[in-house]
Amino acid sequence: MSAQDGERFAPTSPAPAVLDPLAAVRGPQDPTTDVYLTGTVFLDIIFTGLDSAPVRGTESWARGMGSSPGGVANMATALARLGLHTSLAAAFGDDMYGEYCWDALRRGEGIDLSMSRKVPGWHSPVTVSMAYEGERTMVSHGHEAPPPESAFDGEHAPGCPPASRACVASLVPGRREGWLGCAAGRGARIFADVGWDDTGRWDPADLADLEHCEAFLPNAEEAMRYTRTDSPQAAARKLADLVPVAVVTMGARGACAVDARTGESAEVPAIAVEALDPTGAGDVFVAGFVTGTLAGWPLADRLAFAGLTAALSVQEFGGSLSAPGWSEIATWWQQVRDHRAEALEGTANGACGVLPLRERYAFLEGVLPAAYRQWPLARAVPTIGFRRTR
Repeated sequence: MSAQDGERFAPTSPAPAVLDPLAAVRGPQDPTTDVYLTGTVFLDIIFTGLDSAPVRGTESWARGMGSSPGGVANMATALARLGLHTSLAAAFGDDMYGEYCWDALRRGEGIDLSMSRKVPGWHSPVTVSMAYEGERTMVSHGHEAPPPESAFDGEHAPGCPPASRACVASLVPGRREGWLGCAAGRGARIFADVGWDDTGRWDPADLADLEHCEAFLPNAEEAMRYTRTDSPQAAARKLADLVPVAVVTMGARGACAVDARTGESAEVPAIAVEALDPTGAGDVFVAGFVTGTLAGWPLADRLAFAGLTAALSVQEFGGSLSAPGWSEIATWWQQVRDHRAEALEGTANGACGVLPLRERYAFLEGVLPAAYRQWPLARAVPTIGFRRTR
């Protein structure tokens, strides 16, 4: 079967992180959790290889298909594959979809699900995603999970997550998340993005939780609408009045950022690749930026690393299981460093040749291990629940 068609199977054992990116900054009194996040886990079913959007009244056949955990699982998996100790609080259905997602995240990726729960009689939310022409169209179905009897167990304050270095949240305009203030008060660094404002207000006052945030990472359209500016760079500068670090993603143009504490600004072009499925690329970008921030890297290196991880992810199927690990990053860097023309073809955009790529990502030389073990990561599979015979 062709890997390009998405007909692949997950390995039976988890893929270990090749390195700990925070090894140099860890101390004996640090929390055991690096990143905490909460949200909804979906089962994603992805169709790829469509030549165009489905047409009403016709049947379209996709050349590829993959299934994987989705929703907040995209971010959790991306963080775990970069070696961060990740804790996820989410509801899982007690159906086969929920069992698959739970097992893929806990056993396959090593994500801590001790704050998660299985809900009897509740079916898992599902998203069907169709990728074509570099974009995607999604159809989702699900019902809100019933509230837990208690937000957390007796060890933790109600509504407050366990201690962690960082938390990742998706802000909803006009709604406050009480746990963010509690987490920030306990020393967690909050990284947040935001969804589309269906009200059309685009009022920064509707994002009151920004007061708790270390970094805010909207896309260019969202950032410009919230700031009433006409460029991503201007939007980043204005958002830096609200948060310590403002990052604006610009799609194929890369990303720009402003650090209000130091006055530093940076802009890094995107790495052009042939995108197979863009699902989850934004989550992978955030995970890469969080990793670099917690490791204490310079702003431009954080942007470059986030863009690299996102670029590697869109070359695989599925949101969560497309996220790269350190062996993929190391392989890419080795190819760039060694000037392998076949590996670099189509890798850089028009303004970035071989030498600039090597210079821009030279910081990886001090991050990656001298030797690393190749290990096949789990990837999206065409189905779930095969009965294995001995």
